[in-house]
Amino acid sequence: MICLVLRNRNLDVLFIFGILFANLKVFLDFKKMINFFIDLFLCFFKLTIYLNFYVISLIVPLLVSVAYLTLVERKVIGASQRRLGPNLVGLFGLGQPLADGLKLFLKETILPSRSNKIIFVLAPIIVFFCSLLNWLIIPLNYGVVVADLELGILFFLAISSINVYGIVLAGWSSNSKYALLGALRSAAQMISYEVSIGIILIATLLPVGSLNLTNIVYFQETIWLVIPQFGLFLLFFISSLAETNRAPFDLPEAEAELVSGYNVEYSAMGFALFFLAEYSNIIITCVLTTIIFFGGWTSFLFVGNSLFFVLKILFLLIIFIWVRTTFPRFRYDQLIHLGWKVFLPVSLGYLIVNLISSFFFIN
Repeated sequence: MICLVLRNRNLDVLFIFGILFANLKVFLDFKKMINFFIDLFLCFFKLTIYLNFYVISLIVPLLVSVAYLTLVERKVIGASQRRLGPNLVGLFGLGQPLADGLKLFLKETILPSRSNKIIFVLAPIIVFFCSLLNWLIIPLNYGVVVADLELGILFFLAISSINVYGIVLAGWSSNSKYALLGALRSAAQMISYEVSIGIILIATLLPVGSLNLTNIVYFQETIWLVIPQFGLFLLFFISSLAETNRAPFDLPEAEAELVSGYNVEYSAMGFALFFLAEYSNIIITCVLTTIIFFGGWTSFLFVGNSLFFVLKILFLLIIFIWVRTTFPRFRYDQLIHLGWKVFLPVSLGYLIVNLISSFFFIN
């Protein structure tokens, strides 16, 4: 039995590479067979410990953050409309996210009779799983990262692209015109703005010379990239709103036109997984924006730390919510026009300017 142990900074990632049997005598020799099963058990035991650690240290805090982000959003929207928001369940409404989660967990899961039931069930799982994968590459401080990839930005873009498949499968498998239209809208919207986001990231990171997120933070110890690249920051932030299907670009979930969009046929935990994935993507987008444009946990004015990192993320999340309460929804033709005829040419222009300036700076 061969076990491949990959060391990645502070964590040991154990993969069972395969089980090779060199000779049938292994089975005939009782002692070797006992040792074989003991080794196999130990490998599975270590893998189980690692998976439990991953669940406890990453997924549980993420789920709690998503739950209370919904409470913050409802409180901010309530304040903007001069009302209280949730304030009855628990102290100051702090129990409201737990009550909502319990309600969704206890509701009956309904499968439409004419749907493709296997894909219908798998689609929200795919979307939620993809929303969790991006957290593997996020550094929370120096050395505090699960997978410090050299091509971290490329990994983020790849996983974001895969996320589209889950949404399209959810709309198609529901066998509903409204769900299918919402899925097609979402796919076209996400693909349109992923092009701009990719070019914006290339233009922004040209001076850095690396796609590793930790190196990007190191580069901003003297000055944050948002200061010299403020125009690219605005383009990236608006594109992120469209990429995460947030207002004023929430066309896939236009209630007046599509009832609820691609998730219209989902209830109970299927709907909850879509909901968790959406807010997880919002948080990961704000985290990535903080790392790329605001120096992550660093500060060029004083010594930065993880608390400073969290405060920057909360500031961006509040802006996400404020945009929802302020701006009306775009028409779909305006959304596509903005992506292909405004953001794409402008981001290409920024890329050319940064290429020229980087060439002369290097020379």
